[in-house]
Amino acid sequence: MAKNNGFIMVLVIMAVVAVGVVMFVLAADANTMIFQSDTARLKAAQRNATASALAWARHNIKNTPAESLNKTVNLDVPELNIPAAALAVTITASAGKNPHAQITTSVARKRRTLKSQDEYALAQ
Repeated sequence: MAKNNGFIMVLVIMAVVAVGVVMFVLAADANTMIFQSDTARLKAAQRNATASALAWARHNIKNTPAESLNKTVNLDVPELNIPAAALAVTITASAGKNPHAQITTSVARKRRTLKSQDEYALAQ
């Protein structure tokens, strides 16, 4: 009877160890999934902010006097429903060339921040 109890105890300990290993693997996979979903959300927010800034620049280039160009404008990001973000647009126009918009974005979630700065041609 004592041998049987010892064998059952070893099986129980092995089962607890196996459950612990499975929980460790599942926790690591869950952390990876959270990281990837946060990255996807940040990239989507960054794309939305860039698209909004580009639309704003294309709309305003028609109504903007030349002396107002080459100045950085910080756009109101809370209107876009993107938390912890910043968006700046600088429209530049050289004589004889199509105007360009330099768009700077910064979006954050938890401890991660994605920043970008790109230049786009604005067709007139």
